[in-house]
Amino acid sequence: MAYIRKNTEELTGYQQRGALKPSIDLCNDFVMVYGIGPEMPAQVKTYQDAGYVVHLMTGVAWGQYQDYLNGDIDGREHWDEAQVNRNGDPILHGATVPYMVPTVAFSDYLMEKLKPAIDAGVVAIHLEEPEFWDYGGYSEAFKREYEIYYREKWTPPHENVDVRYKASKLKAYLYARIITRLSSSLKEYAKVKYDRDLRFYIPTHSLLNYTQWKIMSPEAALIDIPTVDGCIAQIWTGTSRPANVYNGIYKERTFETAFLEYGIMQELVKGTGRRMWFLHDPIEDKPAFTWENYEYNYLKTAVASLLHPAIHHYEICPWPQRVFEGIYPRPQFGGIDPEGKKKKEKKFIPVFNPAGDSFSQKNSEPKAITEHYSTLLSSMFQMFGDMDQEEYAFEGVNSGVGVLMSDSGLFQRTMADGVVTTESIQDRLAALYHTNDDPSEPKRDDELMELIDKDDSVMYDFIQSPAFPNLFGMAMPLLKYGLPVRPVQLDNIRRFTGYLNDYKTLILSYEYMKPESPDVNMALATWVMGGGSLIYIGDGSDPYHKVDLWWKKSGYADPALHLFELLGFEGRPENGIYNVGKGKFSILNKAPARLGLSTKAPEDYRSFVKAVLEDMGETWEYKNDLTLHRGPYIISSVMDESVTDEPKVFKGLFADILDNQYKIITEKVLKPDDNTILYNLDKIAHKEFEVIGTAARIFSLDLDENGFEALMKTADNIKVYTRLRLPKAIKAISAVDEDGNKVDITFENDEVSRTSLISYLSKAKKITVKAEF
Repeated sequence: MAYIRKNTEELTGYQQRGALKPSIDLCNDFVMVYGIGPEMPAQVKTYQDAGYVVHLMTGVAWGQYQDYLNGDIDGREHWDEAQVNRNGDPILHGATVPYMVPTVAFSDYLMEKLKPAIDAGVVAIHLEEPEFWDYGGYSEAFKREYEIYYREKWTPPHENVDVRYKASKLKAYLYARIITRLSSSLKEYAKVKYDRDLRFYIPTHSLLNYTQWKIMSPEAALIDIPTVDGCIAQIWTGTSRPANVYNGIYKERTFETAFLEYGIMQELVKGTGRRMWFLHDPIEDKPAFTWENYEYNYLKTAVASLLHPAIHHYEICPWPQRVFEGIYPRPQFGGIDPEGKKKKEKKFIPVFNPAGDSFSQKNSEPKAITEHYSTLLSSMFQMFGDMDQEEYAFEGVNSGVGVLMSDSGLFQRTMADGVVTTESIQDRLAALYHTNDDPSEPKRDDELMELIDKDDSVMYDFIQSPAFPNLFGMAMPLLKYGLPVRPVQLDNIRRFTGYLNDYKTLILSYEYMKPESPDVNMALATWVMGGGSLIYIGDGSDPYHKVDLWWKKSGYADPALHLFELLGFEGRPENGIYNVGKGKFSILNKAPARLGLSTKAPEDYRSFVKAVLEDMGETWEYKNDLTLHRGPYIISSVMDESVTDEPKVFKGLFADILDNQYKIITEKVLKPDDNTILYNLDKIAHKEFEVIGTAARIFSLDLDENGFEALMKTADNIKVYTRLRLPKAIKAISAVDEDGNKVDITFENDEVSRTSLISYLSKAKKITVKAEF
């Protein structure tokens, strides 16, 4: 039973600066102590003494590295290694913290800083967020790296698509290089000095988010680094709430975006034997929202993650102290202009600025976390440890439909100068941005959407916008109508034989990414001829088709033309469905960014995909939910903007996991925009004992014919509820804490479900519970 387990399984963990304190003693399996300052070894010991498995985390692109920047380490200032925009301004993560160009010297600095963590006994190191901003690439350090790598003079990346693509590709390579150097060297250090096998992980945003936000990073390339043991999928409200355009409306769609984000992240470990933790955040980096909005979005991301049953390890919370001790909503304070050692101005450049103040911030008073939310979170944290369920199945279509993505999509998110020749639409588009805490109706601007559709220059400006319309244009119309479409990593076709075997239908476009070599097309063609169904979306209009890479050198204006030739076509086929070998090839000659501009465009696209699936013998019945049965759990989300506004109704005998007392119900009604996690008690009808849900960690539970004795604990000031399936009803119950003090504890029996609910207020101490039947 995963609820009662050893910490060494490392199913759940969190990251936190500082020493352990009662408010964050959440009794998960492991903790990633954050930072590599002089106080780090003592902080590590506080968690070790409390029984946690201890890892270390620090930033590989940014951090409190002023001693290195100011020359205290080697006598040379390193501010020239800060990422810099085209105006010469450093790109900063905070007032005095720049994003770094990951040079060899910086690698050597981090290596020495990380060795004390190994000396302190951490079993794993996490280097988070290897990030190089798209609008960087102008620092002296980057110029040097460019000239070393390409053996040619550096050219400003904004001048043409060739150099922008090359500069972006180099940015990702540089972070792959520093990860390789650090992981291999530190593993050797641990092995030589302590005969210990150090593990090395990369916490990183999803490929979808990094592409949307225009951040270069080695995503699938991490698979090629043998000393990397896995990743944390850094997906949370902050990455999943940024808006996209569907049905001509630019608004936040947290659940759908999160579902796609978690989907592409699992591809980083699929077939590798490496570890992946899915992250959730009960709040987010922007402090401007209410607790109600944080909870709304948290549950969207949590449910979305649970709809990917191949992953059952979780980072339950980054920075729990800011959750359990924070006051929200409050303003987001900007940075201050710091002064360097020589008093040179280093302008603060905000790297991500969501549209203005939130509706919540303008209309709500700040307050601390509620008892309801703290209990719900503590319950969720424990539930995530019970997700290793062998049996799972989606309701409805489950035929393996994927949308292909590639790391190369990172390299072409911004147009070079001269591509967009019309007035920018970015401000006009931003004015339509609708946050999900705003109860008003989203704004429409059909005139703008028509202009984007008709004018190529305006379309290019739309493509480079934060809406990331190419990917969402292909995925959102399908997902919204109940097709669990999954992002698939194009680059892995070259890495793993049989990588595409789980998919019957794939959707591809080279209008927002490029195949890095011709063998990608060869593998796709072979898969189609062997019985796969490939849908191509694109019209050859992408300016990045002109990049001087393998297809252009081979005489093709567009890498898709090479693919079409391998499939037996001369030139670009007309719209339609074609038989190719044992499989099918279908094409829609339309830029994918156009698919979300109106209500008609996604409907036409959906009908086309539905026809393709039917031609393959698959039935796709439109529906407004995604529902997964995962062991005894039912995880479901009902979506708005779908085929119907009818609710989804579950009937049976359930415990409602999102109710803090795990209410026993026989019917659950979900309306559009609702989600649920139910425990299906009919699945355990034959069992006499089971943990149904708990807000405290159960370290042990001894059961006999007279009653049970359990050892439990969670963080301070949590109202704990625990529901147990028991062979008999409880007659009496008592509890004492680890100091021998009596703890007030209550119980309720439910005859229908054969369960009992116990409750007490946690004070961050282990308690021994004794119950008599």
